Amino acid sequence: MFDVEGAITNTTAQPIATPLVAELEQWLRAQRATLARHNPVAGAIDYMLSDWSAFTQFLADGRICLTNNAAERALRGIALGRKAWLFADSDGAANAPRSCTR
Repeated sequence: MFDVEGAITNTTAQPIATPLVAELEQWLRAQRATLARHNPVAGAIDYMLSDWSAFTQFLADGRICLTNNAAERALRGIALGRKAWLFADSDGAANAPRSCTR
């Protein structure tokens, strides 16, 4: 799916990806039928199938990405800075790593 997505960014994925998505759905349903109710993989498959229409939205709109990597990259600076900002005005906290290594 990612190869298809990379080839058709900003266009409709429907002609190329629709058969692959249909095959994936059939495979997931077949695999789910063989798994016990409490199997963790069964839970993951149930989750995917329960929101199948949301997953297949990328077929109609080529702007939709299959991953959330762009959003995670955008938030990375906040996550990395959060720890630094926590101790931004604390002399004691700034010295804590040195005192732990003595």
